[in-house]
Amino acid sequence: MDLSLKGNRAIVCGSTDGIGKASALLMAERGASITLVARNKDKLNTTLTELSTEYGQSHSTICADFNQPDELIQMMQAHLKESDCTYRILVNNSGGPHGGPLIEAKEDEFRVAFERLLICNHIMTKAVVPGMKAQGSGRIINIISTSVRQVIPGLGVSNTIRGAVAQWAKTLALELGEFGITVNNILPGYTATARLQELAENKAESMGVTPDQIQDDWAKNTSLKRLGTPDEIASSVAFLASDAAGYVSGHNLSVDGGRFGA
Repeated sequence: MDLSLKGNRAIVCGSTDGIGKASALLMAERGASITLVARNKDKLNTTLTELSTEYGQSHSTICADFNQPDELIQMMQAHLKESDCTYRILVNNSGGPHGGPLIEAKEDEFRVAFERLLICNHIMTKAVVPGMKAQGSGRIINIISTSVRQVIPGLGVSNTIRGAVAQWAKTLALELGEFGITVNNILPGYTATARLQELAENKAESMGVTPDQIQDDWAKNTSLKRLGTPDEIASSVAFLASDAAGYVSGHNLSVDGGRFGA
């Protein structure tokens, strides 16, 4: 099976930490030139240095805040004009909203999450699809959540918006398939990232237990009885980005260690 990404240009959102960074590093290892997108300039520069040191391709960055979609549009337009390049791979990935019961959520929480997780995905996709069409090939990969299949208690707003993103993506798969563009969703389970640690700390505080106890409980709700790693999710991203996945589209791929129940 040929999993090489040599000669491909990939743009990876949320690529300075966790799943996004792991995906960027693995795709670069397999030969892709990476454009990192995140809001922290220092972290972007650190990750860019890491990529440039380890791999010989040309890599770049875009410093953008997904809480500011209008600015994201302008930055993407400027980047595409200045770089004069097209992308074959887009990885949409962004941090989710704060946890909490759905009934207690404020209306603005939905608006913020919708803009960050769906509108910004749409902005990124609209920016790169013309180039993908011109090449006759493209890979759009969205990092969502297993809440698409089984809602996660205490993540009411996230459950709601992630479901909308999944339907958006499956609709795009239908619309873009004739141009050789695949659209797929990866649904990570409990993965050892800074985001998961934050959720564990918040839940532990409300329940009067330790974050380790919370994460142990999450691990027990998988068949493998452990948390996943960002590298394990990245392996699925890199596969879907490859030629080997050319006939996979409109799919929700759970990478969750066999998660079940709450």
